[in-house]
Amino acid sequence: MGTALIYLLVVLVVAVVVFGLAAAVFGRGEELAPLAPGVTPTRLPIGEISGRDVGQLQFPQAVRGYRMAEVDWVLDRLAEELDRRCAERDELRARLAQLESTCAAAGDTHRGEDGR
Repeated sequence: MGTALIYLLVVLVVAVVVFGLAAAVFGRGEELAPLAPGVTPTRLPIGEISGRDVGQLQFPQAVRGYRMAEVDWVLDRLAEELDRRCAERDELRARLAQLESTCAAAGDTHRGEDGR
């Protein structure tokens, strides 16, 4: 009985030492230091960003990083949404330009009848 208790105590001490060493070497989940101002971990265009730009993003792999499949899925979804919204914006701009030209043409016709 005494031998089993000593064996259990030794196993417990070894486990605590291994856990302490692992926590010291690998950290305990603290946050990464912030990036310096003006530095970006990825490359994006300075102007407008398209879905293609988002789709081509690749993050560097790290031991303590994210699951790349999930990051790729999110980037694909964002790229699709960005493309959809850009197409919608372009369509609205085209409709606005058409309405403005229609209003301008109607205003010119109306001015011609007044003689002004």
